[in-house]
Amino acid sequence: MQSQLTVRLSEDLETGITRAARKLRLRRSDIVRMALEKFLIEFENTGHIKPYDRVKSLLGSYASGIQDLGESHRNYLIQRFKRNA
Repeated sequence: MQSQLTVRLSEDLETGITRAARKLRLRRSDIVRMALEKFLIEFENTGHIKPYDRVKSLLGSYASGIQDLGESHRNYLIQRFKRNA
């Protein structure tokens, strides 16, 4: 059995839903239903992703040009603070 849900929409959101419904020749409720289904699928998939998996493509993508930055980062920070003080 289907249930009914009532929501309040901003004018922009309502306009966008109406525009999409006209363009796709669907009812507005179909557009909302499709959007909710997509959201729930993405929500379920991202709920199991670890923070590392979200940023692993970024790791190593930036080179500072400083060879020992990982080992001597404290010294570099102190030097930077002294310069800017």
